[in-house]
Parts: sequence; C-alpha cells; structure tokens
Amino acid sequence: MNQLDVLNPSTGEVIGQVAFSNWDQLDQYLQQAHETFADKSQRTPAHERTAILKRCAQLMKEQQDDFAMLIATEGGKPLKDAYVEVIRAIDGVELCANELHNLKGEQIPMDLTAAGAGRMAFTYREPIGPVVAVSAFNHPLNLIVHQVAPAIAVNCPILIKPANDTPLSAQKFVELLYQAGLDQKWCRFFVAENEDTERVVTDPRTAFFSFIGSSKVGWYLRSQLAPGTRCALEHGGAAPVIIDDTVDIDAILPAIVKGGFYHSGQVCVSVQRIYITNNTIDVFAKKLVEQVNLLVVGDAREADTECGPLIRPAECQRVADWVDEARNAGAQILTGGKKLSQTHYEPTVILNPNDDLKVSAMEIFGPVVCLYGVDNLKSAYKRANNVPYSFQASVFSNSLETVLHAQHELDASTVLINDHTAFRVDWMPFAGRKQSGYGVGGIPYTMRDLTEEKMVIMKLPTS
Repeated sequence: MNQLDVLNPSTGEVIGQVAFSNWDQLDQYLQQAHETFADKSQRTPAHERTAILKRCAQLMKEQQDDFAMLIATEGGKPLKDAYVEVIRAIDGVELCANELHNLKGEQIPMDLTAAGAGRMAFTYREPIGPVVAVSAFNHPLNLIVHQVAPAIAVNCPILIKPANDTPLSAQKFVELLYQAGLDQKWCRFFVAENEDTERVVTDPRTAFFSFIGSSKVGWYLRSQLAPGTRCALEHGGAAPVIIDDTVDIDAILPAIVKGGFYHSGQVCVSVQRIYITNNTIDVFAKKLVEQVNLLVVGDAREADTECGPLIRPAECQRVADWVDEARNAGAQILTGGKKLSQTHYEPTVILNPNDDLKVSAMEIFGPVVCLYGVDNLKSAYKRANNVPYSFQASVFSNSLETVLHAQHELDASTVLINDHTAFRVDWMPFAGRKQSGYGVGGIPYTMRDLTEEKMVIMKLPTS
C-alpha cells in the first residue's frame, strides 16, 4: 500500500491522500533525529524556539477557518466544536513558548551535614532525546499540538504519526512549523503500516514514546519498548458522575448533555455512567431524555450539527452491538438505540444496565450515556470505582459534606465539582490511572517529561 485514502466519515468520500512511509525512510528519519540530538552544536537556543512557535501560532490564527473545516471534514467533529479545538491548539502552541520561562532547575543545599560542607550544587534540565509520538483521531489538531509542540520547545527531535483516519490536520500543522522556520530534521510527519510504526516506537534510538489511543495498543507497545525508553500513555475511561438530591436538575442538565454527547461521545473522559438516587432518577431521566432528543445529528460540516458521525462504520456497528447487548439483557433504552447511517448513531440513554455489560464496564466512545439508580451514595462510589479505568470523575451536589466525601471516595486523577467529566484546560495535569494511562499529560507536564534533570556539584576552594 503506497497511499492512504482519507475519508469524510459523514459521507465516506475520499477527501485526500497521504503517502505511506516505508521502513527505509523511517529508519533515515530516526537516524537523522538521533544524530541531530547527539550533536549538541545543532541545538536551537530557547529564544529561537520561542520565536518559531509564536510564528507558527500566528500562521494558525490566519488559517483558523481552514483548520476548523478540515477537522470537521476528516474527523467528523461538529464545526462549532472544531473551531474551539483550533483556538485551543493555537493557545497550546503559545503556551509551549511561554512555558520555557518556567522550565528550570534549583539550588540544592550541600552543607546540611558535615559530609556536604564546602560544596555548592544546582540542577538544570536537558532534553531527553528523540521522541516518537503516535496520536488519536478525536482531536486531530490539538492532540498533535500536545505531543509535537512541547518536543520542539525543549529541543527534542520528534517523529509524529497521527491516526490513519485523521492525518491531514497533523500534516498541515507540521508544514506550518516548517514555514515558521523549523528545520525539517526536528519534526517528521509520517503514516505507515503498523509493523513499521512498531519498529520506530521500539527502536533503541527512541528516547521517549508518546501515545494517545486505545489501552490495548498502548500497553502492548509499552511492553515492547527498548530498555531505557521512557513513555507517556493516554488511554480512555468510563467516566462516572455522581448526582445527589440537593441539586437543581434543570441547572445541571446542560453540562451533563455536553459532557456525554460532545463529539458524539468520542472523548476519553466523556460522561458515560451517571449514578443518581432512586428518589430522583425518574425525574432526572425524563428531563435528560427531553434534552437529548433536541440534539441535532448530521454532517459535521453543517453549522447546526451537534452530534456528528462516529469515525468509521465499524465503530458505529460496535456501539450498536453494545447497546443491543444491554437491551437484550433487560436494560431499558429510554431514547435512541439505533443506527441512523453507516456512521451516525442516535444519541442514546440507557437505564440500569447491569454492571458487567460492555456499556457499563468498558469505554463506549460513542453517543451513549447510562443511568443507574442507587439507594445511597456509598453504593454509587463503590460501583463507580469498580471498573479497570480511572481518569476524570465528577460529583454534582450543593452539600459541602457530600463534595468533600465524594472527592475522597472516587478513584480518579481529577474530581470535578458541579461540572462534567470532559472539562479540561491544556495547562492542567491530565492523567489516567490503572488501565487509563501512564504518566501525566498537560503541556507543562509533558515538557518536563521530555527533559531530564542534571545536577552539578562544585567543591569550593578553601580560603
């Protein structure tokens, strides 16, 4: 296979082609990255890296409309949300430039004991080495920025492989980096067969592996890394939401609906499992269904679309199969529950599916949320934690006591209070626990991951 056809998931039409790189070409890219990094005279001063990133951000601003339409066309993200992604990506590039001011070491006191007396010490940070990044489809520009721009900022050469479904946004971003003054040897875009991609990832010349995608693939690749290669993995979850009886249901519904059905649920921290007391569930369910039924499903390029397609027909069929499994097991489908096309699936609400069903125990990654009635919040916490994933969770309550107890009980890296689980800003720590990931994302944290601390100890002359 020499060319990758890029499809519009709404229509199935071919919208572009990208050439596959074979192993010989990838080997050359990796060797060049290795040699470039090894020759310290080739490293770019911080002020030049800052200028390149800021010029790139300006070029992105000038092409916001093109980027947004490209995201909607290749990724199926509704156009209104695609614009938000572009703005986030621009801010992310600028954040990398600005964060260089905070990437620094510290003085280490030496004379705390007699053994260290007569010495002074300090640390500073050095780039870790060549980076190989493999990305996901659901944020085809912003995820690339999160992996590529921190590497450029800290002087690590990087090879970036986007998802095969959505390579065009990544390719365009890399081209803008070149236009902004980045030498191509510092950043190489590629798509390749899985076998060749794995060879690049697991090559001893790779110092750091950055992965965003499925837990099955991510954990497998981590197990194959060469000795010494560091990594960061960002997978998904089955995000839980806890709702107590003190909340105003009408007030919280917009956040719940946005968190569950943004990008048709194709978000790693999308609202999936909602636990609410049996005293309140009937009223909540009725109002939730009313709001979900108002969502506009359609072509992502249309301005009024709120739920676009799933990324490919196989994913739409998988979601349909999981919902059918829940239906056949006795769960009630309150709304939705069927395919509208090869890639569009109805926004769906399921009532009380068993905890061992796929819709409860695994990441749906589709426009489906599940409601569970509980007798008390203690039961809600236990069930919310009883999955192999742990990422972001949320609790809705007007009780300070409940909020404090929930943040303690919920197994999550982030607990959001009175907000949906899909909230994120790009400078905060963003990390999955258990099978949901390894390491900490977020631009400042990624920049630290891509550097290593070196300490210098000087024995002072005696007077």
